[in-house]
Amino acid sequence: MQELEPEPENVPATNGLSVLVILLLKGIIYQEADGGAWNALLNLQARVRDYMAVLGLELVLDEAEGYAFLRSRPENEETATPKLPRLVARRPLSFPVSLLLALLRKKLAEFDASGGDTRLVLSRDEIVELIRVFLPESSNEAKLIDQIETYLNKIVELGFLRRLKQGAGQTAVFEVRRILKAFVDAQWLADFDARLAAYQVQLGAGSGGVADE
Repeated sequence: MQELEPEPENVPATNGLSVLVILLLKGIIYQEADGGAWNALLNLQARVRDYMAVLGLELVLDEAEGYAFLRSRPENEETATPKLPRLVARRPLSFPVSLLLALLRKKLAEFDASGGDTRLVLSRDEIVELIRVFLPESSNEAKLIDQIETYLNKIVELGFLRRLKQGAGQTAVFEVRRILKAFVDAQWLADFDARLAAYQVQLGAGSGGVADE
């Protein structure tokens, strides 16, 4: 009797798992940007979590906010499991970039509390005013704007801001990505005022702030 082979019905799921793993290792999956990948991730998230656990990573998935990303699993000192090399590298941030991220996170919290739109959009001028008070005074406005533009470019690269298309000659406009909430958490915000005071002391002690890398 000829042996019948089962239908390869699990092949699409396997291929889908591979695609999702690659996408997550490359960066963040947003529901609004790739609905197909997002829906596939919702269906296969248990398998993705199991797969990533082998690599020492965990999946962070926020269905309400519509984003997913990977982070290294917390180390458990009580186990004898050998420490794995990090697949997700830590990204050291310059002081002004860290400060600007905190200010944007606070702005996002205030925006959410107002119960308005779900998208926080700020112009470059509005962001400049957010951080200006915490930076050393400068008589060179153009240089200050250029510095802040450098910080903004770094935050766009990190995925916490999205530069929106504007017409020629118009002021740059940015959307604050909601994934920022996963990196600057509620506990951080609880100590926000104390942190800002420390920031002002540190910035005031320098001659011109810390240059971004």
